[in-house]
Amino acid sequence: MRYVNGMRGVAVAVVVTSAALAMAGCQPGGGGADTADGGITPSGAVSSAASSTPGAPRPGSSASGSSSPAASAPPSSAPAPGGSAATCSAGSLKATARQAAVRPAGTGTGAAVVAFTNMSGRTCVLTGHPAVAGAGNGSPKMNVPLTVKPTGAAAPVKVAPGGRAWVKLTFVQVQGEADGYCVSGSAPVVYPTMVVRLPGSGAYQVALDDGQFAECDDTVTVTAVSAVRPS
Repeated sequence: MRYVNGMRGVAVAVVVTSAALAMAGCQPGGGGADTADGGITPSGAVSSAASSTPGAPRPGSSASGSSSPAASAPPSSAPAPGGSAATCSAGSLKATARQAAVRPAGTGTGAAVVAFTNMSGRTCVLTGHPAVAGAGNGSPKMNVPLTVKPTGAAAPVKVAPGGRAWVKLTFVQVQGEADGYCVSGSAPVVYPTMVVRLPGSGAYQVALDDGQFAECDDTVTVTAVSAVRPS
């Protein structure tokens, strides 16, 4: 994936800058909110999959990009059977992102899996499809809301303390080499970070563990929150 890997040097500097901007614009632990122009303001600073479970393979390998099994796995999440657990509050989650193992052919990001870890001491519930915005120059104040195409039925997912739930983002893929091209004729766009908002649970700014978000047409297909990690 020469298109994405060629941007890695830039991504490090831009993500560091974006973390500072996000912290300056948000109160720690505060909830995400829509901006006046329809953008998404995250509830926390940039997170990347580099801080997730150690031992995970890098994107581009034949593995799924998930952590190695059982011993290091966090407490599991499960579909909520209609219990009394409250919706996960804004700022109670840590979000990380990595490129998905199963993604469209091309030289852009293709697809990313975003994990939400419950950092609180109580079981809480996540549900629904996320809203997604590309953070221009890594700044959530310059975000570009993407057109979201939801897929799959939404169901409440209970997330135990330390447990995780996931969503998968599939982009319109960049084709070709070097700077690449879009099949539609539009120009490819690179975002250092994405801002992902969950219904009732705040917005979170995430960076890939390797490379940047490169996509076409500012359109993304999203799964509903799931207790099972997507591939």
